[in-house]
Amino acid sequence: MTRITRGMALAAGLGTRMRPITDERPKALVEVGGKALVDWALERFAAAGVEDCVVNIHHFPELMRAHLERHTGTPAIAISDETGEVLETGGGVVKALPALGNDPFFVSNIDAVWVDEGARELDRMQAAWDPERMDVLLLLAPMERTLGFGGAGDVFLEAEGQVRFRGAAPSAPYAFAGVHIVHPRILAGRKAERFSMMEIWKALQPEGRVHGIAMESFWMHVGDPGALREAEARLKG
Repeated sequence: MTRITRGMALAAGLGTRMRPITDERPKALVEVGGKALVDWALERFAAAGVEDCVVNIHHFPELMRAHLERHTGTPAIAISDETGEVLETGGGVVKALPALGNDPFFVSNIDAVWVDEGARELDRMQAAWDPERMDVLLLLAPMERTLGFGGAGDVFLEAEGQVRFRGAAPSAPYAFAGVHIVHPRILAGRKAERFSMMEIWKALQPEGRVHGIAMESFWMHVGDPGALREAEARLKG
């Protein structure tokens, strides 16, 4: 199994869909199940053996800094400051590349919440990762085992785990679950400016370099107050 020791938690979003809660705190510090969303990501990383993590910040940066400074143990945290401009998923990762290094690393949204059922999902991702065949490995949630996801699905899983995006199809059986492994070679030459990682994935998909692995756990997308309430109820139950 490939051992991935670095990760990035994407925590710079404004959290507009989570208002009014995010009128007084960043989305990353909204609590579900007794802990902040960013801490769910950090604890998953630690359990998977991630030693170093970059967290990008923008909204209420002073609150984020204070929270992250209280973090002890693994992973060690470096802050990528995006207070001047939110760079979206792609630009945010590019800006953090000097701290992430040249080897594959995890990237996690902070609104993805689940409790592992059996093997840890990030361990399953590391076991499936093959840099010879893959540039990106997406964690995917079967649509029937999701909460808080309002879309019609994102992708299809095809032969040997290759991903095909939904495109014009009315629906797809899997949602992107907010975590992926990426090889930094696909970002070579890109500038730290606003762009989405989805642009990169869609460009690589026809080459068969974007793969996916289906989750075994129930996935919760905690993106708005309603989903937050539903997630709290499920975690308590």
